[in-house]
Amino acid sequence: MFGNLVEFHVEGNKVVFNYEKSKGIVEVITPEIINIFLPLKREEKLSKAIENLTENKVFFEVEKSEDKVLIRTEKLYIEVKPEFKVDFYDLQRNILCADYLGEREPFIRRGVGNLAEEEGHKINKVRDKLAIEVLKELEGNEYIYGLGDKTGHLNKKGYHYKMWNTDDPSPHVESFEAMYKSIPFFIVLKQGMAYGIFFDNPFKSYFDFGKENSKYYYFGAEDGNLDYYFIYGPSIAQVIKGYTFLTGTTPLPQLWTLGYHQSRWSYTPEQRVTEIAENFRKRDIPCDVICLDIDYMDGFRVFTWDKEKFANPQIMISKLKEQGFKVVTIVDPGVKKDKGYFVYDEGLEKGYFVRDKDGIPYVNKVWPGDSVYPDFSDEETRRWWADKHKILLDCGVAGIWNDMNEPASFNGALPDDLQFKNDGYPTDHREIHNLYGHLMSKSTYEGIKKFTNKRPFVITRACFSGTQKYSTVWTGDNQSFWEHLRMSIPMLLNLGLSGFSFCGTDVGGFGFDCTGELLSRWVQVGCFTPLFRNHTAMHTRDQEPWAFDERTEEINRKYIKLRYELIPYLYDLLYHGEKTGLPVMRPLVLHYQGDRETYEINDQFLWGENFLVAPILQQGQRARSVYLPKGKWFDYWTGEEIQGGRYVVKETPLDLCPIYIKEGSIIPKFPVQNYIGEREIDNLIIDIYPGNGQYLHYQDDGESFNYRQGQYNLYQFTMVDGKNLEITVNLAHYGYPKIRDFTFNINNVEAKEVIVNGKGISFINREGKVTFTPCGEKLDIKIIK
Repeated sequence: MFGNLVEFHVEGNKVVFNYEKSKGIVEVITPEIINIFLPLKREEKLSKAIENLTENKVFFEVEKSEDKVLIRTEKLYIEVKPEFKVDFYDLQRNILCADYLGEREPFIRRGVGNLAEEEGHKINKVRDKLAIEVLKELEGNEYIYGLGDKTGHLNKKGYHYKMWNTDDPSPHVESFEAMYKSIPFFIVLKQGMAYGIFFDNPFKSYFDFGKENSKYYYFGAEDGNLDYYFIYGPSIAQVIKGYTFLTGTTPLPQLWTLGYHQSRWSYTPEQRVTEIAENFRKRDIPCDVICLDIDYMDGFRVFTWDKEKFANPQIMISKLKEQGFKVVTIVDPGVKKDKGYFVYDEGLEKGYFVRDKDGIPYVNKVWPGDSVYPDFSDEETRRWWADKHKILLDCGVAGIWNDMNEPASFNGALPDDLQFKNDGYPTDHREIHNLYGHLMSKSTYEGIKKFTNKRPFVITRACFSGTQKYSTVWTGDNQSFWEHLRMSIPMLLNLGLSGFSFCGTDVGGFGFDCTGELLSRWVQVGCFTPLFRNHTAMHTRDQEPWAFDERTEEINRKYIKLRYELIPYLYDLLYHGEKTGLPVMRPLVLHYQGDRETYEINDQFLWGENFLVAPILQQGQRARSVYLPKGKWFDYWTGEEIQGGRYVVKETPLDLCPIYIKEGSIIPKFPVQNYIGEREIDNLIIDIYPGNGQYLHYQDDGESFNYRQGQYNLYQFTMVDGKNLEITVNLAHYGYPKIRDFTFNINNVEAKEVIVNGKGISFINREGKVTFTPCGEKLDIKIIK
């Protein structure tokens, strides 16, 4: 393919290799991030995932050794061999990632004819060689994570996946190759060291992690350029930081978006929406958001209202706002083909719709019937679509939910030869398909930002790498199955490892009928998912917290209220995540990379670094084994101190989800509210779990971008646990009105005396907890045990 190497030379951060038949480029992005590029389709890199990447001069050395070229950075050795085979080593020359030098050798599949297929069995067939293929050696000791919310276990080794955004309403199972999202990024953990690979190619692509043959894994695509980034850790956290350095971090959302969301397909007419809202308030169940699905529209025409169901949506939304509710409305890309309908007429006149190979606007069927599709690959179209959101925002809508944007149709995938403008580089549907939802989300984000100047709240079903900059995501149309609850944990954890921190599932399940027990267990997980939304389909039974029985309602109330108590901790995680790329929900391996017991735990997760959550995922289960990593842990419910590095058994009655807090944790909490912003919080509750620890608490106005100009506060907490327990509080950054005071709850300590800034203050010892409220913004606290 390449022929002999003719010459190589350095251009800035790039080492350019000219072969007899081709050209390859190794670019040093940072000492830890290396880009491998072959311009097979075009010379330009038209990444939609990586935007505004600044190029800084990076020190590296290049030398030729026999038939190899060696590139050395401050963190890596890169060895380029004949045929542009590229291996990566650490500075101690330990092999991290090596190209496989053989050809693909699929395992033998025995059988004669298509007999099994005739009965309806799905047959695994040997896949043809791809236009672009990269094979990497497998040594057998690897663990592989990422690829977003693909089905299956946390560790993706032994699985095969396809990147082709797909609306498949059938129940998701472990064998699904493709779902709604394409996030072509994965992390490999080998011998305690981690690296990541981001394959920046939007064409239909494939990832096989040893399913075809345990000697290698491969990734490749049907077209486009070979364009991948090697990202060295050696920690998983550093790999995530490198990946989100390229594709962007999840930005800090508005505070209200972290509350509880209630949704259904569909809440109509207006009286039903009002009934739902009133039930939350009279039943003392917090809720911030009511979502309106497709039936709020006039004949499913986007940016319209059905005036029979919603006579005056602006007045309705205003009344809901008085009760503390925000309204989020769904917007699909399919525009009804209907002369006289303003969105269709404008788009047709301006040439904003996708066209077929003959230049005619392409028509397919979705909810409105015959529909056309905006060409979101065109900047002018994106601006036009962004401006259309003013119609909904002027009515008081607070956020937008993008659905059916794979793009989906009732007649299957759109044809490959549809034509897209692609911002001046015309192409076809094969290149844009996986980017369609990403570009729609970007347009929606920009529209909300333009007209509100607040942090936009966008939900999307389909996306690509980098969409985390614009939208939160959910895992799509799941079912009210226990298996889907179980599978949701590794799906959400891998989404987080893939850059999507603000994510969730349809709590209770979308399709089928939920049960009271299943909803009780699901809300215990939902309490800790960043997007906390109960959503179900038409023709399913009611699924609101009160729809089953008093016990189910009480369990929902308990965990929804717990979520509202923990809002400041969750907000802190998202603030720090915008800087580091680290997700809210984390597999245990992220913080315990040296502990092999954590590598394949699918049914527990960390919430930040301080909480360990071990939910119940099976019907009827009333006890479970929980793995606690080394160190001391506190049972959240009983206060019991437990030494980690072992498995413990926890009894789990229906209203109990096992939760453990790491020693040295400092947890900020709010008093429970019916909705976020119901009243001004001038007293912050600080839960202390003794040990040595530090914590940064963040505070801002909860909605604007002013924090990016320094209008925020950072409170630095430090705790030292010795003969006495000492806690200091300092205002590390001041740019926003200060918290008036703190109430400290010190768990598992009985105090003889509490001294603040050198003076004794009053305190209460109660049930193994010390409580006191000191005065002052700079505190030096000593608890005499």
